[in-house]
Amino acid sequence: MTSKELDFEELLKQYDYKFQKGDLVKGIVCGFDGQGVMVDIGAKTIAVVPTREAVDKDENIEKKFEKGKEYEFLIIREEDEDGKFLLSRKKVDFAYAWKELEKAKETDETIMGTIAGIVKGGVLIDISGVRGFVPSSQLRAKETDLEIGGKLELKILTLDAQQNNFILSNKKVYDDSAVEARKNVFSQIEPGQVVKGDVVRITDFGAFIDLGGIDGLLPLSQLSWRWIDHPTDILNVGDKIDVEVIAVDHDKQRVSLSLKNLEPDPWLEAEKNIKEGDKVEGTVTRIKHFGAFVEVFPGVEALLPHSEVVELQNEKDCILQVGDKVDTYILKFNPADKRIALTVSEVEEKEAE
Repeated sequence: MTSKELDFEELLKQYDYKFQKGDLVKGIVCGFDGQGVMVDIGAKTIAVVPTREAVDKDENIEKKFEKGKEYEFLIIREEDEDGKFLLSRKKVDFAYAWKELEKAKETDETIMGTIAGIVKGGVLIDISGVRGFVPSSQLRAKETDLEIGGKLELKILTLDAQQNNFILSNKKVYDDSAVEARKNVFSQIEPGQVVKGDVVRITDFGAFIDLGGIDGLLPLSQLSWRWIDHPTDILNVGDKIDVEVIAVDHDKQRVSLSLKNLEPDPWLEAEKNIKEGDKVEGTVTRIKHFGAFVEVFPGVEALLPHSEVVELQNEKDCILQVGDKVDTYILKFNPADKRIALTVSEVEEKEAE
């Protein structure tokens, strides 16, 4: 065999390739033209990656591909009359992205998605070039509060490669986080602890305080040593407060809280300052069918029985109302039970009667 024949045989070996549609090949970017990216994959002519198969609408083709650098491509059309192959980079990106999504679904991982569109019934999401859908029922925020280009934390509900079906949930991220947070809080919280919380809901019987994953109940009776008609008298939704844990029910996952326990017990001070037989001026805080409650010391209420109320009203020729100032005497004082009975007459006269 002559040297020319040997050279020709070596040349043929260089082009002895068997590229087929569907093959994943490596190629070096040679340049760019109006059609897309020109790539050397080792064939007899330069292969082409059409712009639509190279980048998304808003992407810059020359920023995504570096000249002289090697990338992976998928052959989407075998060589034509001119010996050119058509390649796709987007399909490679899609395949890798789908593989990552399958991994995220398997591990129940939280992933970040970009809002690509807001449609009736939900939101379109883009994750590494793969389009998914979040139904309205799986959104934590209202669709009207979202905007295109915004980010959402998501978890994958369903993933079907054959149907190219990809459903996600934004709500599940927070539901799962709440469950984990509840476990963490309940493993650490115990009666007697002072914890910080946010007022998240107010009802007639108290307020619910978010302790960082669980809502504890702050009953009306635990708001203050003073009489409180309604929690809104001293609290507003959004307030950040310190509270004491007074009870934890692990089975029912309930926590009871107290605000007044963080203040000095006024009955201890009252015991030092008042005694049976003392004359005291107080303010009427509540009127019931069995009598009137009178604050005789800051945070300390005493009961003026109904018969005494009637006597006072007859004496003063008035109808007793909340807020009225009255002069009374301490008839009975039981600091252990936090009870005080009042009378409008001096104790000596009452005892004589």
